Amino acid sequence: MARKSKSNLSELYLEENKDQIYENALAEIQSFELLLGTTLRSVYDDQPNAHQKFMEKLDACIRNHDREIEKMCNFHHQGFVDAITELLKVRADAEKLKVQVTDTNRRLQDAGKEVIAQTEEIIRCRVQQRNITTVVEKLQLCLPVLEMYSKLKEQMSVKRYYSALKTMEQLENLYLPRVSQYRFCQIMIENLPKLREEIKEISMSDLKDFLESIRKHSDRIGETAMKQAQQQKTFSTALQKQNNVNYGRNMHLGRNRILESKNEITLKRTFEDEDEHEEEVLTAQDLVDFSPVYRCLHIYSVLGDGEIFENYYRKQRRKQARLVLQPQSSMHETVEGYRRYFSQIVGFFVVEDHILHVTQGLVTRTYTDELWNMALSKIIAVLRTHSSYCSDPDLVLELKNLIVVFADTLQGYGFPVNRLFDLLFEIRDQYNETLLKKWSGLFRDIFEADNYSPIPVANEEEYRIVISKFPFQDPELDKQSFPKKLPMSQSVPQIYMQVKEFIYASLKFSESLHRSSTEIDDMLRKSTNLLLTRTLSSCLQNLIKKPHIGLTELVQIIINTTHLEQACKYLEDFISNITNISQLTVHTARLYGLSTFKDARHAAEGEIYTKLNQKIDEFIQIADYDWTMSESDGRASGYLMDLINFLRSTFQVFTHLPGKVAQTACMSACQHLSMSLMQMLLDSELKQISMGAIQQFNLDVIQCELFASSEPVPGFQGDTLQLAFIDLRQLLDLFMVWDWSTYLADYGQATSKYLRVNPSTALTLLEK
Repeated sequence: MARKSKSNLSELYLEENKDQIYENALAEIQSFELLLGTTLRSVYDDQPNAHQKFMEKLDACIRNHDREIEKMCNFHHQGFVDAITELLKVRADAEKLKVQVTDTNRRLQDAGKEVIAQTEEIIRCRVQQRNITTVVEKLQLCLPVLEMYSKLKEQMSVKRYYSALKTMEQLENLYLPRVSQYRFCQIMIENLPKLREEIKEISMSDLKDFLESIRKHSDRIGETAMKQAQQQKTFSTALQKQNNVNYGRNMHLGRNRILESKNEITLKRTFEDEDEHEEEVLTAQDLVDFSPVYRCLHIYSVLGDGEIFENYYRKQRRKQARLVLQPQSSMHETVEGYRRYFSQIVGFFVVEDHILHVTQGLVTRTYTDELWNMALSKIIAVLRTHSSYCSDPDLVLELKNLIVVFADTLQGYGFPVNRLFDLLFEIRDQYNETLLKKWSGLFRDIFEADNYSPIPVANEEEYRIVISKFPFQDPELDKQSFPKKLPMSQSVPQIYMQVKEFIYASLKFSESLHRSSTEIDDMLRKSTNLLLTRTLSSCLQNLIKKPHIGLTELVQIIINTTHLEQACKYLEDFISNITNISQLTVHTARLYGLSTFKDARHAAEGEIYTKLNQKIDEFIQIADYDWTMSESDGRASGYLMDLINFLRSTFQVFTHLPGKVAQTACMSACQHLSMSLMQMLLDSELKQISMGAIQQFNLDVIQCELFASSEPVPGFQGDTLQLAFIDLRQLLDLFMVWDWSTYLADYGQATSKYLRVNPSTALTLLEK
């Protein structure tokens, strides 16, 4: 029972759902929103009797709509009747309207004929406009090509060849393919290779002009580079010297002030020049237009011929290097010849250095090093040859300064210059030789102008002037009142000052050689030793041998050399103060002035002995003995008295000489006088001598003995000087007393009274 009731409820529920489905389907059909097939399919979806039931529902819905339509019509019927009545009333008006419309249409057609004609004209114009637009589009496509070609021609005309190549590349790759169907495009394509060849030829011609230009102007480039290097070095040196408080502090006062003044002036000028030229610093690219090289390099690189261009450039520059390195035959005559030679070489390598750094691969460091090594060998050979012709030390010094600036300039550009500084040491020896020749002339002039008299000083001021030039110290002389005389002659301070000037001149060459103070000190001492031992010594030796140099001059020369020898230690101090190298250093050389002046003194002493003997011979030659006189005059001969007076005055001058020199000279003179008198007696041309002549001769010998005993030169012990006449005295005594028996009896014995009488001499005189 329960199951049956449950089944009835299910059927009732299904029946209600079906009614709802039909109503929804009808609503969808009326709404026209869904497809009819879809709606009907949902109605007939496997339901039994669904069609009949749906049709029933549809008929019921139609009847409802009919009733509603009928109601609506009944409601609007009167309105419809009224509308029909209104239509009948407006029929006549409609006929009139029709006639008016027909007339209006006719008139409109007549008026439209002109519009149609204008419309056709507009159509034709629009066709033309479309054609013009097409032409413009084509022209716009061609215009960039023509503009680029025009740009190419303009670039060719203004020599912008690298840009022209870039333009050609754009034409070929971008613009010409767009308009390749046009004939003018084919003409352009055919012309482009010709233009490339033309660009290559023109750029190569520009390169040749550039190479010729830098060959002509390389000296200006080098001169500018060397000037900048010199200014930089001068500025650095001056600044360094200004900051170095101890520089030259112990140097000679007068010279120190001069150097300090020069340093200040140099530093001031350096700063002024630096300020003046601060905005005028010129470089290689400022003096030379390198654009032809850049253009040619870029052009050949773009064209794929970069290697050809590099080989050509390097080959031409090697040829130019050989021309630059070839010196002029008269280069050694003036410093300008060397300056131009160096400037050309510097200019050449400055250009190469610039090309090395601003281009990629045109030149390489290996190439420039190879070129520089070749050039350096040639430069050294040229300088070694031409410098050997230089006899002027100033020219050699200027050459050295040029070489230093030349080397410093190229070193600043990265080129090795050690071989040049080694060459400077060779030139330094030559410079010293030229200095020695120059100072030899200066020494000769000083010796020629000297009066060989002690220097008179009238007051303190004159005395200080002399000692400011020469380090003279004599406490005994300082105690004397003015006026007084200094023992040396005027040539001594002049020679001393010239030796110092020589040291300064030698130092000038040693500067800037990048050598240590010890090496410079050694060089100065060696060159000074050469000056003393060779040049000054030779000048002194020649001076001593000159005929016009008398005994007084020789005595003064000995005194002068003594003071110069004493001054050598001051010269050593002078060199040490310049170089700041202590003399206590193990490797410090010593000056050889001691031996130099000793040798000169010995030569002068020997010349004094010779001059004295010559003078004695001159007096002896004027002797006029009457060898046959019966008796003597009772007084000594006049020539002998003059000779003795001469010897006395001469030996008075010898008081300033060292004691041994004066004693030796006096002894030598007495011995020579004794020998000369002996030779006079034994002369082979003298055939006969009377006893009166012997007595007269004895009077002369007595005067000689008196002169010897008067101690003309102090320091002789006992009768040492008289012994010079002992041979003559014993011979005369033998003849005066005629003591032949004693002579013969005692001959050969040590106690013989006539021990110094030679038998042959006595026999010769006895025969006369």
